[in-house]
Amino acid sequence: PALFMENARKGSIVSRANSIGSTSASSVPNTDDEDSDYHQEPYKESYKDQRRRAHTQAEQKRRDAIKKGYNDLQAIVPTCEQQDFSISSQKLSKAIVLQKTIDYIQFLHKEKKKQEEEVSTLRKDVMALKIMKVNYEQIVKAHQDNPNEGKNQVSDEVKFNVFQGIMDSLFQSFNASVSVTSFQELSACVFSWIEEQCKPQTLRDVVIGVLHKVKSQLY
Repeated sequence: PALFMENARKGSIVSRANSIGSTSASSVPNTDDEDSDYHQEPYKESYKDQRRRAHTQAEQKRRDAIKKGYNDLQAIVPTCEQQDFSISSQKLSKAIVLQKTIDYIQFLHKEKKKQEEEVSTLRKDVMALKIMKVNYEQIVKAHQDNPNEGKNQVSDEVKFNVFQGIMDSLFQSFNASVSVTSFQELSACVFSWIEEQCKPQTLRDVVIGVLHKVKSQLY
């Protein structure tokens, strides 16, 4: 009986120890779960990795911008679209696109200069026409102010002398002002001479001088 009692006491102590161990173990957190959660956290980039990623993105943007620029040039420049059938399936290189763009810009500069010269010539034409218009208006007004002036007819010889005197006077200034090195220079000098020497007041003085000279010869 004493041995039985001793074994029962030991069994009770072991049972209580197991119970206490089970309770303590249930209150301790699961370290395996913590390790699992730790590995599942997002990876934090280092400063070096962030700089590398930013540099890669900036480089990609730069390349995209250059590619877009070349595509825009090919769409704008007409000669970039005019390809031979033998190379129509090939893409134009960047060097060819740049050269064709340079040629097209030079062509536009020449066309602009040509148009500016044409505009300048047209302006001179308009100025010459305005001068002629003023002269004719003055002639008409002179006839209206002196309606009886035409009653005394003059001979054709007198008319020719008046015309010759006017032309001789104008030719002197024309010959001194106009250059005949080239047709373009001749045209420019003619319009410049018209603007300077064919002003209404200048022509009026020439005509008055010729008329006085012819009149003195007649009377």
